[in-house]
Amino acid sequence: MKKTRAAIVGYGNIGHYVLDALQSAEDFEIAGIVRRDATNIPDELKPYNVINDIDELQDVEVAILCTPTRKVEEFAEKIIARGINTVDSFDIHTQIAGLRSRLDALCKQHHTVSITAAGWDPGSDSMVRALMQAAAPKGVTYTNFGPGMSMGHTVAVKAIEGVKAALSMTIPLGTGIHRRMVYIELKEGYAFDQVAKNIKNDPYFVNDETHVMQVECVNDLLDMGHGVHMIRKGVSGKTQNQILEFNMKINNPALTAQILVGVARASLRQQPGCYTMIEIPVIDMLCGDRENLIKHLV
Repeated sequence: MKKTRAAIVGYGNIGHYVLDALQSAEDFEIAGIVRRDATNIPDELKPYNVINDIDELQDVEVAILCTPTRKVEEFAEKIIARGINTVDSFDIHTQIAGLRSRLDALCKQHHTVSITAAGWDPGSDSMVRALMQAAAPKGVTYTNFGPGMSMGHTVAVKAIEGVKAALSMTIPLGTGIHRRMVYIELKEGYAFDQVAKNIKNDPYFVNDETHVMQVECVNDLLDMGHGVHMIRKGVSGKTQNQILEFNMKINNPALTAQILVGVARASLRQQPGCYTMIEIPVIDMLCGDRENLIKHLV
């Protein structure tokens, strides 16, 4: 089996689990890991090329972007322009369509493929929502997250000036409404009230009920477990009161990483352009012979 050469760009929570997923995938090999500090090499990375720039790697077919969401476009543009496919877990829902459009034009220019917003939500949950809507075209879907740690929200808090460490927990209130519980360690010299105000005004939090609390040690609270419960009440044809439910409890970065590896595989099977997960065939994300997968799964 020819193995796909993949680079990991960024080595935080998601990057760590992407390494695990690539090591477990029989059709991938790890071309290298791109880090800001390539001199800081933990034991698990010592067998691999750890570098500052993807240009230092050879024959990379796909780059798995494990950067903060707000850095995704910057990295994707640079890597796509070099003829390398990219996949990412960009998670600001209101900005996905615009990002997809911009990357689509760039991919077609450079004959590459990008799959964006490929995590669990947006991502695998997006596919479930689409399937629910196909089953009951008229109706309402409620997506209830948690309780658990939101990686995107946590990273957003860490970027706020004055925050030393952070954890953002998502608490479902029902009917798609959520409360954000934010725990922070404060850097010396910063006023808690001002930092809390800045967090609540960030686009990640401005539309939700958000509570910010100062703690001595965020690590004492850390738990990467998360979950989702989706409910759709709708109409199939002319038949009313169709109730569809989907429930999942997960380790957030581990599932996101596995999805990213699946869409990295799928990126090699698409025409040039940028896609979201609902636009690509599920079977393209799977390892194995297509005919055998159909016999096993259909």
